[in-house]
Amino acid sequence: MSLLGPVEVRALAAKLGIRPTKKLGQNFVIDGGTVRRIVRVAEVTPDDVAIEIGPGLGSLTLALLPEVARVVAVEIDPALATQLPLTVAEMDPEHADRLTVVHADALKVGADDLPALPTALVANLPYNVSVPVLLHMLEILPSLRRGLVMVQAEVADRLAAAPGSRIYGVPSLKAAWYADVRRAGPVGRNVFWPAPNVDSGLVSLVRRDPPETSATREEVFAAVDVAFAQRRKTLRAALASWAGTPAAAEEALVRAGVKPSARGEQLGIADFARIAENRPRP
Repeated sequence: MSLLGPVEVRALAAKLGIRPTKKLGQNFVIDGGTVRRIVRVAEVTPDDVAIEIGPGLGSLTLALLPEVARVVAVEIDPALATQLPLTVAEMDPEHADRLTVVHADALKVGADDLPALPTALVANLPYNVSVPVLLHMLEILPSLRRGLVMVQAEVADRLAAAPGSRIYGVPSLKAAWYADVRRAGPVGRNVFWPAPNVDSGLVSLVRRDPPETSATREEVFAAVDVAFAQRRKTLRAALASWAGTPAAAEEALVRAGVKPSARGEQLGIADFARIAENRPRP
């Protein structure tokens, strides 16, 4: 397998006149062992269609291509989107026909913009938009069965946090609507160019059905957002505006089987689904 190392990454960037930018969350992986590890931990199969967000210069793309049926790479940077197929054709011509590059903003892309329905998300997500991108992909692509993403370590901890943890919050709950989420290991700073000033981590996601509820996802997420906008308050107080009055919030919570004195960080996504079901109707 031909992979990109530090020399190749810097040479490609120089050729394209690219300087990694914080705005686009660009930190290019320069370590072959890291991308091999990501592909291994992702547990992709030869039948998988993998979607990669922010492929950059192609470090992870080259490791993915031999292991899956197809890679759909979504890249916002036009120079990188144009170069990626050329890099793959040069370094791995045997698998070049498995790659499709979609030049688009991952936050705006829809399922209809993709050439195939992905079954696995494997990506070094742009750190500045990692959670919104992850949730957007899970929302628009019910075909995704699993995911393995690299994100800022603090974000990885939040995504995988359990109820009761001080870092448990909106990302934890919304990700749990779609999947079982767990930490899948740390990643050192020296595997990137430029080296970020934060640690990184891997997050594994395995798709499961959302809680059974008559409330919509939007209604459940709205309850989550309101509860954590004032996370130090009891749910009776935090959900007062959402329900209409503190008394109405208490009534909804009691019907949902939740103590009005509880706080959002103590509840799981199924609890919020019941709360959303019992919101007072106008």
